[in-house]
Formats: sequence, C-alpha cells, structure tokens
Amino acid sequence: MGKLLLKTDPRVTTVFANYPDKVRGNLQHLRELIIETAEETEGINVLEETLKWGEPSFVTKNGSTLRIDWKAKTPDQYAMYFQCTSRLVDTFRLIFNHKFQYEGKRAIIFHLNQNIPELELKECIKASLRYHDVKNQITLGI
Repeated sequence: MGKLLLKTDPRVTTVFANYPDKVRGNLQHLRELIIETAEETEGINVLEETLKWGEPSFVTKNGSTLRIDWKAKTPDQYAMYFQCTSRLVDTFRLIFNHKFQYEGKRAIIFHLNQNIPELELKECIKASLRYHDVKNQITLGI
C-alpha cells in the first residue's frame, strides 16, 4: 500500500461546518474511517473528497461513489450511502445481516448514540472504494 493522495474540495469543509454540533463528530468519524480504509487498501492511490447532491462524497478510480450525510427530517440518525444500482448493500446485508440497519439498497443507517461496528463497516467501505475491481466476486472481496 502506497501513500494515499487525498484531494478535498474546499466546499466539503463548509458542509461539515454547517452540520449541527450533535452530529458533526459522528460524520467526521465516518469520514476518518473512509480515509483510513482507503490508506489501508492496496490499489487505492487517490481518494477524491467532493460533493455530490450537496453531500460529502468519496470517489476512487475503480470504486463506486460513497456518500455520508445527516438529514434534518431524521435528526437522530445519519447515513452512509451507496450506489443503489450496485450489489453493495444487498451483499452487506447477506454478510453482516443484523450488524447494521439498512435503508433499501442504498444506505446503512446509524443512530447518534450508536456504537458502530467499525471492522465490519471498513469492509463495506473497502468494497465500495474497489467496487469495479470486485463486483464479479460473490461477496465483493469481503
């Protein structure tokens, strides 16, 4: 694993600054897990941190876009979003079953006071960041 180049759009900092205090740390923790996972994953040399649909998003050359966000309409939860047309969330559900709360085929939902199963989540993140390299594997390399 080489050194990771993190390219951050400055608008991402503004979005994080505008999150309510009660959730900002949780989303920052997800961000740190994504960056840490990218650093630990062979074949990922560049991670682009940008905005898609106004949400902090993470993109790699061979991956599927990964987004994180909090919504005012569901104030006690936040989420990690995946490409809904991919096999990602269905595969996570198959492998990790009740470790996470899922929203359809597009998200893993977290509650503000929840302890996140980090090892399992990092496997989900890794599968997303490498999706086009692992999409033909039954369990996406997990």
